[in-house]
Amino acid sequence: MAILSSFSPIQCLGTRNEAIDQISTSNGHVAITFPEKGLSKRQVLRSSPPPPRPRRIILVRHGQSEGNVDESVYTRVADPKISLTAKGKAEAEECGWRIREMIEKDEADDWKVYFYVSPYRRTLETLRHLGRAFERSRIAGMREEPRIREQDFGNFQDREKMRLDKALRLRYGRFFYRFPNGESAADVYDRITGFRETLRADIDIGRFQPPGEQSPNMNLIIVSHGLALRVFLMRWYKWTVEQFERLNNMGNGNMLVMEKGYGGRYSLLMHHNEEELREFGLTDEMLIDQEWQKTARPGELNYDCPVVNSFFDHFEDDDDGCPTLNQ
Repeated sequence: MAILSSFSPIQCLGTRNEAIDQISTSNGHVAITFPEKGLSKRQVLRSSPPPPRPRRIILVRHGQSEGNVDESVYTRVADPKISLTAKGKAEAEECGWRIREMIEKDEADDWKVYFYVSPYRRTLETLRHLGRAFERSRIAGMREEPRIREQDFGNFQDREKMRLDKALRLRYGRFFYRFPNGESAADVYDRITGFRETLRADIDIGRFQPPGEQSPNMNLIIVSHGLALRVFLMRWYKWTVEQFERLNNMGNGNMLVMEKGYGGRYSLLMHHNEEELREFGLTDEMLIDQEWQKTARPGELNYDCPVVNSFFDHFEDDDDGCPTLNQ
């Protein structure tokens, strides 16, 4: 008992003088100050620069699945267990080679890829076939990520009821309509938000970089589903619900590329042309923002946001082209 009573956990940090400064107060208590607060800013700052941001974030939709060909499959096979067709496997492998060709145009020697993948069978199979385009030395790693799974439509699906539900969704709105025993796109938005924060943390600390490496030529590849990827883009670029509902699905085995721009932010216009993005569903306002993303730096805000200017109807253009309050 005497040994326990004399034990001081503070002493585990070193000597008492090293760990804390003690100042006796008038009521007999001890006030503790933390010596690290006296460090200069130069001492507190990290000794090494932050890791480089990945060159690209590549969004890949799974290849053609059995459910894409025959919707009745959903009535007898659980959605997470639906496989790719032979065509879907070929689409995935071809997508992998297209990604590799795109990366090799950078003419960098140290490029690598890192994968985030939905745990559904069709996405795992897509990754397996897509990955055939890369030798082991080019694959930095992979992570199975349940938050980027497909929208939940319920469990085993009744075909006729699903048709009715999808018709109701068109009337109610594609973002807010919740399938019975399933999810709405708004529900998917919530879990994608959590994934986005994890992804940003991974980028900030370079978690996907191999030990001892700090390459600016890392490419992150997210293998997921049509709606989940649309919601991911909505969340990343802060698109509105109305803008989301204009978007179209990518084709099976296709990709959208968010490439690092001149200021360090990611823009779809660094890789895709305006026609491709309009086909995906981007409006003039969204394209203007993507053009801004090409040169903006991380942490900057677009104070000339076209959404703001179009939402409020009481502005008029001043002589210098700046919006002013309509008196």
